Amino acid sequence: MTAISAIEAITDRIRERSRPTRETYLGRLDEAIGKGVNRSVLSCGNLAHGFAACAPRDKAALAGDQIANLGIITSYNDMLSAHQPFETFPALIKQAASEAGGVAQVAGGVPAMCDGVTQGRPGMELSLFSRDVIAMAAAIGLSHDMFDAAVYLGVCDKIVPGLVIGALTFGHLPAVFIPAGPMTTGLPNDEKARIRQLYAEGKVGRAELLEAESKSYHGPGTCTFYGTANSNQMLMEIMGLHLPGASFVNPGTPLREALTREAAKRALAITALGNDFRPAGRMIDERSFVNGVVGLHATGGSTNHTIHLIAMAAAAGIALTWQDISDLSDNVPLLARVYPNGLADVNHFHAAGGMGFLIRELLDAGLLHEDVETVWGPGLRPYTVEAKLAADGSVLREAAPAVSGDEKVLAPFPKAFQPSGGLKVLEGNLGRAIIKTSAVKPERRIIEAPAMVFDGQDELNAAFKAGELDRDFVAVVRFQGPKANGMPELHRLTTVLGVVQDRGYKVALVTDGRMSGASGKIPAAIHVTPEAIEGGMIGRIRNGDVVRVDSETGRLEVLVDAAELAARPAPRPDLSHNGYGMGRELFAGFRALAARADLGAGAFGAAA
Repeated sequence: MTAISAIEAITDRIRERSRPTRETYLGRLDEAIGKGVNRSVLSCGNLAHGFAACAPRDKAALAGDQIANLGIITSYNDMLSAHQPFETFPALIKQAASEAGGVAQVAGGVPAMCDGVTQGRPGMELSLFSRDVIAMAAAIGLSHDMFDAAVYLGVCDKIVPGLVIGALTFGHLPAVFIPAGPMTTGLPNDEKARIRQLYAEGKVGRAELLEAESKSYHGPGTCTFYGTANSNQMLMEIMGLHLPGASFVNPGTPLREALTREAAKRALAITALGNDFRPAGRMIDERSFVNGVVGLHATGGSTNHTIHLIAMAAAAGIALTWQDISDLSDNVPLLARVYPNGLADVNHFHAAGGMGFLIRELLDAGLLHEDVETVWGPGLRPYTVEAKLAADGSVLREAAPAVSGDEKVLAPFPKAFQPSGGLKVLEGNLGRAIIKTSAVKPERRIIEAPAMVFDGQDELNAAFKAGELDRDFVAVVRFQGPKANGMPELHRLTTVLGVVQDRGYKVALVTDGRMSGASGKIPAAIHVTPEAIEGGMIGRIRNGDVVRVDSETGRLEVLVDAAELAARPAPRPDLSHNGYGMGRELFAGFRALAARADLGAGAFGAAA
């Protein structure tokens, strides 16, 4: 079977599997669309509350049902570099809406937390569930039923997936996502990683570490490595929720402002009041999600999306699975080398040809569904462009460059870096897990070594400081799943395990937790399902048991007799300390309701 036919077959099976839930979802969507512009049926008291703070012109416009009203859902705060630029966006959007003959209102704000700030801290245990809170907050903002379309201002890790879930829950409304763009290039990512390892080894102090980190994260915009935040931006463009060429334009530039204005006007142009109605829930379908997964593999994107994409798809009644993601990986080559899968950052990727070049290469190879709908119009081919600033301050689009500006960063299809995307499902007597191999050297993709068992990353870090890790071993870090403690990222382990690996030892990680979207060179079987607290076999591994992590054949096993393993009592650690402090008390319900990682780890199910 060719790659093209394989992708068609995978899409068909997703469509068939999803048919019952998708049909229910679309039926509800059509029912909502059939109600028309709902401001017209609001009582006078309802409507007066809805536009009480508006200018007289906007009040007059919103009193009827002929002028489109654009809802703005924003994740602005000025602590996070990626979201700080959104401070000025509502004013730009309102002005652009007025120029287009419409109105825009800030419908609501959603929280935006930064995993980079909370790594290794109690606050990280709120991170995954913040996605569901964001979806719920977006729903509250839109529940006033005042809007004909919505724009979503978000960038980072859980924010965009949460906003997509919210947008698809309100799928009867058109939705345009507006990014803020990456910060300019700072300290090279490999140099940052080098300083982190020196600090972990005690060879440099905190002052040197903070200086390096501050030179890396130095201004407004998204962090420049290719983690979950920038994977989000790639996804929004290749799935047709961004305008063409919008993802990786730096904040604070005239082009970024022009793209924001254009996005607002485009959102108003695709409401039910015009002749190009594009409700998000119909526009985004199984083909859109397959395109997103293909883009994830072609760019070596974040492992977090093996959870988020499943939850996002479920919001539209689409049943996407880990096996679908893994099988697509087998048929999509890696075309980008961006840190941690290379030395370049996203600015280098964008300069080499960026999304326009990537989408064209994948389309020409037949690996993307070209016949999808997007916010820009029919078909994905219009996204094979580069956005520039025209003389009059508007957006000018030109064909993406025919040749990559740097083939070490962005390769043409015939010169792919490797034949597969590098995300794979592992299965065995420990359950199922995800592994990302695009940054793992081939000789490290099969690790068989004795287990060292830890009930948290602090225990592992203490063992490292005590000099106990200078050996071949598989680190088993358990009770880190969604039900145990909210499934925090274990990014702090990357540096420690990297140091041990660089000393010449065979090292791997097996965990029911998550790793950062920036994780790379350590073979890591993550998201192990079932998790330890639900009786998963990862909880029954003992120190010294031989564990095999084989990303070549897709096996994850502890080499212990099945009867002996089953007879071992499941450990029952005291996890009460995960239930309080830093707001964790408020998330007990989320932990209790959380689905398994391979079902999206959400606290609520599909909208259908």
